Amino acid sequence: KVSRMLPGGLLVLGVFMIVTPELSKDGQNALRKLIFSVEKSLSKRRLWKPVEEEVSDRAALQICSATKKVVCRTYDGQDPKSSAKPADWKYQSALSASWLALGCTVNVNIHIPLLATSPNHDLEKNTKNGLNRWSKQIEDSVFLINGQVRDDDTELLEGQKKFRGNTQSSTQFSDVKVLTQLSQGSSHRSTATVQVCSGSINLRGAVKCRAYIHNNRPRVREAIQALKRDIINTLSDRCEILFEDLILNEGPQKKNLEREYHVLPQRLFVPVAGSSVMLSDYKFGDEASGEIQERFAELLDQAVQAEDLHVAEDTST
Repeated sequence: KVSRMLPGGLLVLGVFMIVTPELSKDGQNALRKLIFSVEKSLSKRRLWKPVEEEVSDRAALQICSATKKVVCRTYDGQDPKSSAKPADWKYQSALSASWLALGCTVNVNIHIPLLATSPNHDLEKNTKNGLNRWSKQIEDSVFLINGQVRDDDTELLEGQKKFRGNTQSSTQFSDVKVLTQLSQGSSHRSTATVQVCSGSINLRGAVKCRAYIHNNRPRVREAIQALKRDIINTLSDRCEILFEDLILNEGPQKKNLEREYHVLPQRLFVPVAGSSVMLSDYKFGDEASGEIQERFAELLDQAVQAEDLHVAEDTST
């Protein structure tokens, strides 16, 4: 649930635990298991693949409740057999304000055919298969940053005047447009086949996406990668939330030959105190603001006022 609240460019880097002195040894073992359990869960849900140069180290932070001593160790999240490596834990001032923001609106129109030969028409499984194909289309899309195609290896701020200061008003925002390919080029061999279908799933609407990248000579490649992941994550997360809601409120899915309509939850953004970053969450039309405020308090220890909940999309989307 926490990962759903993080826009592009932000991710879960580790876990922490506050323990009493007598439980410190058991705490380290518990942290190790938790690190790999969290990483496995996040990897299973992702529809995108990490790049080779990406850092896979994850932090395990243990804080003694009596002495306040902090012990930090890192593990390679991609290797369950990796041993702990000691790491320094340092606090830095003004770090949370030094972010660049990118945003875009993506029009979604995904058609997922249901094969007549399929033994069952599982909504969740078929939707995930369709999203997998769509995510590859997003990966291959062209991204225009402030109306221009930029070289991947150039600096994001090249040719732009940098703002100084660490207030929210100094945040630089880049407007991005996403151009998806309508069809594959002639160099790609078509593997299309004719199949008999008995139905289809259609996902339609417009989604608001946002990504943040740290203001330390960021490259265009890094910025686009963060935004791509947010585009893919936000649609995948909404579908997951819908399926969870259907299970809770309607019970096991039954095969239904009638046409059904389901509205995916809307996205909203919430500012973080003392930072230029905005966190994300999702709400159904009948969901009260108080429920969202409770989630932020429970999961992120953030006190959020109702007037700070910025709904990004219209209900028609």
